[in-house]
Amino acid sequence: MGFEKSPVSAVMLAIVLGLLIGVIVRIPKTITPGLKFSVKKVLRLGIILLGIRLTVFDVFKLGVFGVPIVAFCIIGALLITTWINNKLKLPERLGTLIAVGTSICGVTAIVAASPAIDAEEEEAAYAITVITIFGLFATLVYPYLANVIFAGGAIQVGMFLGTSVHETAQVVGAGQIYADIFSQPAALDVATVTKLVRNVFMALVIPFMAYYYARKARVEDGEFHGQKTSFGKLFPVFIIGFILMAALRSIGDAGVNTGGLAFGLWDSGSWEQIIGSIKHWAELFLVAALAAVGLNTNFRSFRALGTKPFLVGLGASVAVGVISFFAISLFGGLVTF
Repeated sequence: MGFEKSPVSAVMLAIVLGLLIGVIVRIPKTITPGLKFSVKKVLRLGIILLGIRLTVFDVFKLGVFGVPIVAFCIIGALLITTWINNKLKLPERLGTLIAVGTSICGVTAIVAASPAIDAEEEEAAYAITVITIFGLFATLVYPYLANVIFAGGAIQVGMFLGTSVHETAQVVGAGQIYADIFSQPAALDVATVTKLVRNVFMALVIPFMAYYYARKARVEDGEFHGQKTSFGKLFPVFIIGFILMAALRSIGDAGVNTGGLAFGLWDSGSWEQIIGSIKHWAELFLVAALAAVGLNTNFRSFRALGTKPFLVGLGASVAVGVISFFAISLFGGLVTF
């Protein structure tokens, strides 16, 4: 379609292929330890390295009004998706994964939240499948929809795409479609920065989810007597690593942006190469881990859930789109870029 990069990420493709192969071919038990290692260890390492994509300086680009709009969209989508999931009586953790995937950053949020809330592999696989379907639909349709509802306003369109399309690659794809068709390159820049700001909230939302489920598990087991939830449960090691990587990126960028060197060692070109290399390895680790999740998933377990998860995904996608539209309509005019 003329994109520089496909809106279908390698991570999404890996889990879909893993699911299909797992249905067609009987997976030998001899590779089970490797699959478990990928799901448990390689996945966490990939999440840690993903932190290099984020920098606190992206937050300031949207200004004092842009960040609250992003926060409002995330909170609204989380609450509405959880409510829909409860009404349909689906497993709570499955609803949580669909909620964080819709509201924050698609597959990345799901794979990060899944171990933090002790979700089953089947739940993660189903949530990713749902998010992938609706995310691709939004990638292809929302650029045209946004042009109509925001009358061609590049900043408003960019914020809408950045807050309502799920996956980072999909946001870039949607922004590129809009920029090419309507000759508004600024929309792509705004959409990308908005999505990066949205991704930052993962470091806040997932520890909260981990705390909620850890506390709930102790209450259900009859072990709650006022004890505090351990720090390890509240901030899993891989989330701490994710935050540290983002901090390293921010410090390095600060050195380069002030005309110096990143950490006093690397110039702008070298620092970009290092960031690019870490991003590449993060994606390789996630591709391996998500392929393992797909191969290790029992597709028969999906039958009992039926179409309800897709209804939750549909409701979540509609909710985040509607909330984004109203928030941007009310306050988007105050955002400068």
